[in-house]
Amino acid sequence: MAGGWLAACMSKAAATIILWLAAAFLGVFLVWPVIENVLGAFTDPSGHPSLAYLTEVFRNPIYLEGLWNAVLMGVGSTAIALVISLPLAWVGDRYEFPCKGWLTGLALAPMVLPPFVGAIGMRAVFGQMGALNAALHHVGLLSRADAIDWLGRGRFAGIVLLNGLHLYPILYLNAAAALGNIDPALEEAAENLGCTGWRKFRRVTLPLMMPGVFAGGSIVFIWAFTELGTPLMFNFTRILPVQVFMGMKELNGNGMPFALVVVMLVAAMGMYWMTRFSLGRSPVPVAGRATTGRAMVRARGWKGWLCAALFGGVAAVALLPHAAVVLLSFARDWYGTLLPAQWTLSHYREALGHSLTIPSIGNSVRYAGLATVLDVTLGIGIAWVLTRRRDQMKVGAALLDGLTMLPLAVPGLVLAFGYIALSQPGRPLAALNSGLHNPTILLVVAYGIRRLPYMVRAVVAGLQQTSVTFEEAAQSVGATPWRTLRRITLPLISGNVLAGMLMAFAFAMLEVSDSLVLAQRTTDYPITKAIYELFQLLGDGRFLACALGVWAMLFLALTIGMASRILGARMGSLFRI
Repeated sequence: MAGGWLAACMSKAAATIILWLAAAFLGVFLVWPVIENVLGAFTDPSGHPSLAYLTEVFRNPIYLEGLWNAVLMGVGSTAIALVISLPLAWVGDRYEFPCKGWLTGLALAPMVLPPFVGAIGMRAVFGQMGALNAALHHVGLLSRADAIDWLGRGRFAGIVLLNGLHLYPILYLNAAAALGNIDPALEEAAENLGCTGWRKFRRVTLPLMMPGVFAGGSIVFIWAFTELGTPLMFNFTRILPVQVFMGMKELNGNGMPFALVVVMLVAAMGMYWMTRFSLGRSPVPVAGRATTGRAMVRARGWKGWLCAALFGGVAAVALLPHAAVVLLSFARDWYGTLLPAQWTLSHYREALGHSLTIPSIGNSVRYAGLATVLDVTLGIGIAWVLTRRRDQMKVGAALLDGLTMLPLAVPGLVLAFGYIALSQPGRPLAALNSGLHNPTILLVVAYGIRRLPYMVRAVVAGLQQTSVTFEEAAQSVGATPWRTLRRITLPLISGNVLAGMLMAFAFAMLEVSDSLVLAQRTTDYPITKAIYELFQLLGDGRFLACALGVWAMLFLALTIGMASRILGARMGSLFRI
């Protein structure tokens, strides 16, 4: 008994230490940069409080247009993702059909390429001299003198479409998980009362799955609303994230960039908090509520192939930019034809031999690897407090819970901008960056904080499915909290930890906003910044960028596939607010 009492006291002390250390770290590297942005927006050059910069955002037509375009990009991308994901989730939850395992996996494939890389492929297909117009010329539906601008005025339509095709898997995973948690007895009761078909879906199924749909939709909106890389690749500058990025050049003595950042932050966090509190949901994933398992209907004959065609057709359209990137990586040139006229492997040789590529790959591995170590260290400790000590320290756990999920609401561009401001000469974090001469620490911290929610959710899911009695038994015979964690808990949740590590590492490797802002010297470029710089080169620049993008695509596909096999249906919990 004495040994168990001592272990319990040590466990509580360990939880308190973890809580305050994690809260202090997130306070310094997450909350403080946000506060710095806010203060910069409300302070004039003389240091006095002022609303001039913020009011200028809503008075200047250029900034208003940028804000409006960002909102339209978020809403449009979310709408496209919703239209695609809901039918896929419903069909996948209800029916067994030919090649279902392969096709559902293929539906997640668009996540394997950052949309700013897919923009290169999108332009090759839908540009005025792209493959689609060439196909229409070939079949005689379009005269040779005409060309349709499929990407829209300023290529805005292409940006929205590309974001929607890239992000719909996040909404699909949430919708599928929400459908899986619905008790079939509720739908059966509705059918017994004569509510069937579309009416049953509208009146019963959809309201029950709305928390998951709204949570996934919020992630998609925030992601698209703050997307920087894709508009840059389309050279679309009349949008808020690009205006913030351009404002970094005028940081000293100018509060306008900070005001733009605050507007972006308020919009993103408004959506985040509305999602968390309007639906009354906890950000920590909970177990499914279905009391009985759903018996799937085996779709036979043409119905089965129709279901397969739905998944296959969506995947084919969504993967079109990826396919174009692959073709560009092997093309000598591609202009005004359906397919490249000549092929070559030289782009891969040149890309791997270019002065930007090899160092950038090494930099990304180093940044992402260190960030993953940070996420594992923080994530396991935070998840343990949230699941094993939440009842004993309710207020502290709630605070830590909110801080841990906050990176989902704080755009990477906002976080990086705060780091830039705090690391200027004479500022508190200058020693960590030395005027952007060595951004390693800030990049590692930024990557780690941005992907911390994935790690925490993966570990929380494992701890919730692991009985606490194993740990209590170990502590009752005198095992310390550290020994219990190392010998009992971690082996039981090792699969979840590995899945979280894979997701954190993969997405850190291909982080865009933080990389574009914080890495300013060529020797410090991560792979995403190298792809962007290669694309800017005249001549073969876009082909070299595609060759490097194919490597990134294969890498992320492998890691997401491994994480999906480990987590299975719980994969969607990583992308929830």
